[in-house]
Amino acid sequence: MLALTAHATAATSAASAEEEALRKAITSYLEQQAGALPGPARHEIGTIKTGNLAAGCRRMAVSTPSGARPWGRTHVQVRCSEGANWSLFVPVDIHVEADYVVSARPLRAGQLVTDADLTTRRGDLAELPPTVLTDPRQALGQIANAALPADRPLRSDGLRKPVVIRQGQSARVTSGGSSFQVSSEGKAMGNAVAGQVVQMRMASGQIVSGVAQADGSVRVGQ
Repeated sequence: MLALTAHATAATSAASAEEEALRKAITSYLEQQAGALPGPARHEIGTIKTGNLAAGCRRMAVSTPSGARPWGRTHVQVRCSEGANWSLFVPVDIHVEADYVVSARPLRAGQLVTDADLTTRRGDLAELPPTVLTDPRQALGQIANAALPADRPLRSDGLRKPVVIRQGQSARVTSGGSSFQVSSEGKAMGNAVAGQVVQMRMASGQIVSGVAQADGSVRVGQ
């Protein structure tokens, strides 16, 4: 009976040490990542289940899985990179105190957002939608997808880029390198926002693909 108690105590102690090592690795990782967040951050690490982990891990690697939120209720992935073979997800709650963008006045659906339409508030980003904007420049020149009352957070999924080239429209098409540039005119074969690839039919009938520019021109090649 004494031997069983000692064995159970040793197992509990080992599991506790493993959990402590995991918490330290996660804390170190989150503190490093905090420098890229838009404001001061604090975090809480959730329950760590170490019961089924193989013993003998000498090094752990922590990462943020693709698609995970940068703040709020999210999770990190921890894997043993030396000494054992396991991987697990650990819930974390990240709070970031930062400025976020809100509407300074009501916005209409389809309205082009200008500097006068925007202001900022400060708060915990964990309590806001995950797509909330933290810099007014992220909203300037965008189009509101729907009407928005004043003093509401602006979200990236509530805005869209304006169309700079429309199907059938004539546009300047440029190509060339750093030492020379060739410019001609073509007709757009579709709509495009800035940064989007659009096909252009040239006067010769040739069809070329280029990237739509904010000024309504199309850039082909480098």
